Amino acid sequence: MAEPRDLGGRAASREPRCLGARRDEPHDLVVVGAGPAGMAAAATALDGGLRVFLVDSGPAPGGQFWRHPPDHAREGVPTEALPAEDLHHDLRTYRALRATLTAHERTGRLTLLLDHHVWTTAREADGFTVHAVDRSRAPEERAVVLRARALLVATGAYDRQLPFPGWDLPGVLTAGGLQALLKGGGVVAGRRVVLGGTGPFLLPVAAALAGRGAAVVAVCEAAAPSAWLRHPAPLLRNPAKWAEAAGYAVTLARHRIPVRTRTAIISAEGEGAEGERAEGEGRVAVVRTASLAADGTPLPGTERRIEADTVGVGWGFVPQLDLLLPLGCGLADAGDGTTAAAVDAGQRTTVPGLYAAGETCGVGGAALAMSEGRVAAVSVLTDLSAPGLPGTRRLAAERRTVARHRAFARALAQAHPLPPAWPAWLTDDTTVCRCEEVTAGAVRSVRADGSAAGHRQVKQLTRAGMGWCQGRMCGPAVHCLVAAREVPYTPAERLIATPVTLGALADSGEPTADHT
Repeated sequence: MAEPRDLGGRAASREPRCLGARRDEPHDLVVVGAGPAGMAAAATALDGGLRVFLVDSGPAPGGQFWRHPPDHAREGVPTEALPAEDLHHDLRTYRALRATLTAHERTGRLTLLLDHHVWTTAREADGFTVHAVDRSRAPEERAVVLRARALLVATGAYDRQLPFPGWDLPGVLTAGGLQALLKGGGVVAGRRVVLGGTGPFLLPVAAALAGRGAAVVAVCEAAAPSAWLRHPAPLLRNPAKWAEAAGYAVTLARHRIPVRTRTAIISAEGEGAEGERAEGEGRVAVVRTASLAADGTPLPGTERRIEADTVGVGWGFVPQLDLLLPLGCGLADAGDGTTAAAVDAGQRTTVPGLYAAGETCGVGGAALAMSEGRVAAVSVLTDLSAPGLPGTRRLAAERRTVARHRAFARALAQAHPLPPAWPAWLTDDTTVCRCEEVTAGAVRSVRADGSAAGHRQVKQLTRAGMGWCQGRMCGPAVHCLVAAREVPYTPAERLIATPVTLGALADSGEPTADHT
């Protein structure tokens, strides 16, 4: 059987790759997150002469945007069985970045650590300590401690969800989850799919599913297209966005996929139209949609019942701030109901030596993330007095790109807001927190009787957000139910960002061994 190769052309392995460097040796920079922002930042810092740790929880670099099956999974798999390249954008840039990283791995300046989950970070007198768990040899877990003079966090974002009756049925997924299954394994999650939520991310998911044989029977967009007319300047300065949207529109038209604007999925049921159980006991079989008033209230007489075995829902994304909050990083209103890392023009946070790039600074797409990653790396090179700084003209161009894409992201947030009246979709017995099985009625009750004055007290009294996901699924929704509408959602500060075994936790306090 042929030896598997990665996109850089060299032998792939499941083992952590530390060709010339030791994990117990301090580096100049730790980059957490190997998506577009992290890859671009690491490549720029390496080209400037720094020694870099690049750490990611996934089995391959690329993040969600360039998600691929792990290199070892390609061994012996027919090409036609692998996810196709049309699921990705700008693969030329991805391959160039991977080639750069591979070249620096060979020189020993880059230590690429995949399947490593960072669970906390700490600031030290001479830089930062990053605690991770090596899960590359699962089920075995090993503690890894990394040290560097600077830390760059590029951990991206996760799907924001608004609950509705039936959202906890099997077959109801996030839109990002549907895309991850396609990109990571070529898996089409269902045969008849309904997508709902708001924002342009629904379009590539619909196009990809339809291109692989799924019947996408409806895309329900809660916003009105006319909202974009109030923000013409960012659209005119980003023609590539229009071209991308037009491409999706052509694909959806070819597959005869209806896009229903000012419409939302308001419930899902686990029985078919005649009351029979769906295939796979309890699996979603019917969704109910309704047209929305301007405030998001379902309009009477507009409800439809659509048979489907899979539902994908996405209401935008929430910046992943778990590693930044314990370090005291300042936050800023992202403009879409969430908070993001506050950074200056050089992607420096309010903590010296700590930098952030990509969707931790607010959701804006891969092109923005890469530019922010490069700008952040230049700031690291400057602050550490590295010899290989890029020219000022190139830096100025990257900063203009950041400004242009950030303006587009703000316009996007204003054109695709959360419907203010979405809680009207919820019955009192609708589950809001799946992990702890907390209902909307329980949240409303402690809010109405004065027992809880805010999100934190609701969590303490109902346990909403105390489960396995630590509020990632229910946090934004609970916040919307109890907080003033103009107050953006901020996740709770946690010292431990990802579940970790007690054994790995205990090992993390010992001197780091070289496991290479």
